[in-house]
Amino acid sequence: MTKYVDGFVLVVPKNKVAEYKKMADEGKDMWIKSGALEYMECIGNDLTPKAMGGMKPLAFTKMAKSKPNETVWFSFIVYKSKKHRNEVNAKVMKEMKKLEEKYKNFSMPFDMKRMAYGGFEVIVEG
Repeated sequence: MTKYVDGFVLVVPKNKVAEYKKMADEGKDMWIKSGALEYMECIGNDLTPKAMGGMKPLAFTKMAKSKPNETVWFSFIVYKSKKHRNEVNAKVMKEMKKLEEKYKNFSMPFDMKRMAYGGFEVIVEG
């Protein structure tokens, strides 16, 4: 079996970083408790790419269309397999349903329409 990763790129306003970090910490606890192998939330701090072999990569800031008052985040969750991911996420969604009343007035500290998400099969691991 090969590992599987859910990956995210999102933009968080700088004045909402603490709020996002709190939400991410709670998410980490929920995903790890539900069986995820790893959970990473990474804030960009070196997002001006240098030329590589004559090619200039696209900057995350440009890809995410972030503004000067925003931060770009790259986040991922690691699972044993896609099947394991589906099992873990089902547990997480069940847990979130239980917390729905507690967070009924909660609003995301970022624009969900500007979040990129995808599932990835690990091909090379080191």
